[in-house]
Amino acid sequence: MTPETIVIGAGPAGLATSAALTRRGVPHVVLERGRQVGATWANLYDSLVLHTARRLSALPGLPFPASTPQFPTRLDFVAYLERYAQMFRVPVELGADVTSLRRANGDWIARTSSGDERRARTVVVATGIVANPHVPSIPGRDLFRGRVLHSVDYRTPGEFAGQRVLVVGTGNSGGEIAAEIARAGARVTLAVRSGAMVVPREVAGIPIQYLSVVAGTLPTPAQRGLTAVMLKVSALVRGPAVLPLPPIVRPCANVPIIGFHLVDAIRAGTVQVKRGITAFTAEGLRFADDSTAGFDTVLLATGYRAAVGLLGDQISCDPCGFAERRDRVTSRDQPGLYFVGHNYGIQGGLFNIARDARLVAKGVTHRDTSRTSTGMRRPASER
Repeated sequence: MTPETIVIGAGPAGLATSAALTRRGVPHVVLERGRQVGATWANLYDSLVLHTARRLSALPGLPFPASTPQFPTRLDFVAYLERYAQMFRVPVELGADVTSLRRANGDWIARTSSGDERRARTVVVATGIVANPHVPSIPGRDLFRGRVLHSVDYRTPGEFAGQRVLVVGTGNSGGEIAAEIARAGARVTLAVRSGAMVVPREVAGIPIQYLSVVAGTLPTPAQRGLTAVMLKVSALVRGPAVLPLPPIVRPCANVPIIGFHLVDAIRAGTVQVKRGITAFTAEGLRFADDSTAGFDTVLLATGYRAAVGLLGDQISCDPCGFAERRDRVTSRDQPGLYFVGHNYGIQGGLFNIARDARLVAKGVTHRDTSRTSTGMRRPASER
């Protein structure tokens, strides 16, 4: 039978959306490219620990077990996702890699890598961002004789012992990996292009995320004022900043480095800092100050982009690469198209997923069957 809705992705966004749709009685199927639910999380680096607190990282309807640490590990979270899928009987099909979505006669057609096609009235894209790592174009890469990999391919630090490693990027992954491989005996340099803000993971035993959730409800000027206060307090407790601060106004969400693992490594001298890179050389990299250095491995911790390529030119995207939406979740360009796992910010991605899954389920349930939001009549097959 043709389901009313297709959910693409069985990570936290897809599972939360499925549970919300089930509560409202919406027939649906979840298509997952991996061989297990939460496949992306299952394949991230071994030492990964959530930056967000257990209570605010849980998906709707199922708290973490009481024995889970305040900040769950990767393995804790993968096990939690498996329990979630079982509890809500998520109708997931594994190994179903959706490569394209197109509209035909008022429905959506999802085509998988195996050539199968699925039809539904509504589609929820819950692919998040980790499925689409961003690899910047850096001049001279073909000249470099060393190894280049993205942080999504990093697993354990041992293989880097004794190597000269350049980590490009100062997000949370870059900071954690740089500090970890330095502890394992690598000679690490961190390339910083636009700066980074560092905040504690918790204050007096209280996760900083709780404050971030409150801050997210404030006007932008108030958020900036609160951030300035946090930085001053951090400087009093931990000393002056060792990384340049980012621009005050940035076009995309600026999630700070959470925790002082990187700062401590820089102060200890086990991680060196250089400004941005300009080009590869045969032996290493050239930096913005025109200096050069040799490296055995370059690790690109350059982040991710929204995994919306399967839609091609059927949607428009904002400057940060996310689909344009009329609200947090509803496509501005196409009827019957929603997105979960595409809102990031200081409150935490999982916190936003929980909120957005409910919004999508409500939107699917109450979707107008005769007109789109723009007032255009839908095809007869969709009425």
